Amino acid sequence: MADFFFYGTLCHAQLLRVVLGREVGMQPAQLPGHSVFWVKGRAFPVLVEGGTGAKGVVVRGLSEAEVRRLDFYEGGFGYETREVMVPEGALPVHVYFPEPDLWEPGEPWSLSDWVARWGGTVVAAAEDAMRLYGEGLAADAVQRRYPMMLARAGARLRAEAAGAPRVRRAAGKGDLDLRRRWQPYGNFFAVEEYDLRFRRFDGDMSTEVNRAVFISADAAVVLPYDPARDRVLLIEQFRMGPLARGDRQPWLLEAIAGRIDGGETPEAAAHREAMEEAGLVLKSLLPATHYYPSPSAKSEFLYNFVGIADLPDGSAGFGGVPGEVEDIRAHLMPFAELLDLVDKGEITAGPLVILTYWLAARRDALRRGG
Repeated sequence: MADFFFYGTLCHAQLLRVVLGREVGMQPAQLPGHSVFWVKGRAFPVLVEGGTGAKGVVVRGLSEAEVRRLDFYEGGFGYETREVMVPEGALPVHVYFPEPDLWEPGEPWSLSDWVARWGGTVVAAAEDAMRLYGEGLAADAVQRRYPMMLARAGARLRAEAAGAPRVRRAAGKGDLDLRRRWQPYGNFFAVEEYDLRFRRFDGDMSTEVNRAVFISADAAVVLPYDPARDRVLLIEQFRMGPLARGDRQPWLLEAIAGRIDGGETPEAAAHREAMEEAGLVLKSLLPATHYYPSPSAKSEFLYNFVGIADLPDGSAGFGGVPGEVEDIRAHLMPFAELLDLVDKGEITAGPLVILTYWLAARRDALRRGG
């Protein structure tokens, strides 16, 4: 049996329950001569030497199997245990320390701030991570995929918060019988397979079926529009989907779009992507139709917006995040030209087609200031 001192996210009882697989008791404690800081640019803390003491909790009596679960979860972030003494009980405990110079400390850590913004998302991502532990995946492989897992966790929380349907069947207890779920492929994107039965419209359960799903996070899509000049801004970039299909013209005209990161709102993602891809600061966002683009085989959900912006001559340039090998060219054009390109089939990206017609129905009112 082993005793541990936790000082960061694992002080959150819900997260620790997911990682360990059971509820445990926690005792408040403090590690002298250390401090806790946010890791710069990340959603977790780092323990550093120096300071008046790192506040945390002690958990005692963990089994070897539970320690292996902890090592899997923490090891993916570059943390290893050392045995230290804490004042409470004056007994040695294990503490996860980061590899030297791996993480850069930022602001002083706040567990309550982390719980408010990240708690639910990280707990949901941990459920996915620990399921992969059960499938034998290595900790470093999980860490490489962790940003995408956070994004997917945020998508799942938004999906769970959706309201009840008015016309569609409202799923009830026993309507889905999930027999098996596994992940034969996972990288930036993933593929999951399910063996399940579902309730038929005649009330009986279906036979067991196998279904595969392409897993990607939710995305925000925004079409910048200047009502005073009646013009829009589009982007152009190379796309793998058309290439894999056999399209000889794999550069597409699209609306600005990008993944909604874990802990981020769709609106914040739309503003961020407008700056990253086109250098635009949007004045406001008008929510358009949100939808599943291909629900039979993809988990992706799109949040669509028209972004009110100032689009003077010369505002179209080049953009993209170099670290993601993005190469983006912007196009500035009158709305009438956009509508013509859609009608003639030059624009084939579904989100932009939908946003074009959505804007066409509201364009006059926007131009009048309504």
